[in-house]
Amino acid sequence: MVKTRQESAVVYGTEDLLTSLCNSVTHVLSVATQCKIHYSGMVQRITKTCLKPDIGCFVLFDGGFSGLVVLNFTAATAMELYESYMLHMGMPKSELAMSHTSDEVSNIMGELMNQIVGDFSGKVQRELQTNITQNQPKMLVLNKQVTLSVDTQLDQPESRRVTFYTGRNNIFYLELAIDRTEFIKLHDFETSEVVNPDELIAQVHAQRAVSAPPKATDNHDDLLKSLGM
Repeated sequence: MVKTRQESAVVYGTEDLLTSLCNSVTHVLSVATQCKIHYSGMVQRITKTCLKPDIGCFVLFDGGFSGLVVLNFTAATAMELYESYMLHMGMPKSELAMSHTSDEVSNIMGELMNQIVGDFSGKVQRELQTNITQNQPKMLVLNKQVTLSVDTQLDQPESRRVTFYTGRNNIFYLELAIDRTEFIKLHDFETSEVVNPDELIAQVHAQRAVSAPPKATDNHDDLLKSLGM
């Protein structure tokens, strides 16, 4: 029995995109901080995205589909991720910032946010065969009494919130707002593999070592040795 096109179609929707983004968050932060990051098995439908205390980060993206990614960190969570990242990079603990309000902490959180969305956009290109581009992440250190809404130009917005946990059980939140969209698989295709930069560099060095010409001998020294001198 031949399946109809509708029966055999594979559809990727909002929750699939959200799962891919959540996996980018856990992957990037786990590698960067060497801490175990995981997220809740439940997702919230929300009506709008907000920046909340103590540090709110957001990135807008556009292209194949448009959207907004928000990460809201408490002070304790931001400091844990910042300290773990800097210590993993070899920075002495005595030289680390002491407060989440430091510009250095905001800069690191923005860099991590940039890597997260970059990882996500790479997966979108490989797995969904479309392209999205992101703007520079923005960070705000917020007072506990302030909540800011981020407006986006979305025709049919869908918003979700997911709770994340760090190795010390500190909490932060991911919020995603995108246009209502579905990706329908028309035909099978091969997904390109992710290139690991460290492995690529190691392969190049290995190839150079194998292909390097043997070191030329010094004929003058050989002649002296043969004469016992």
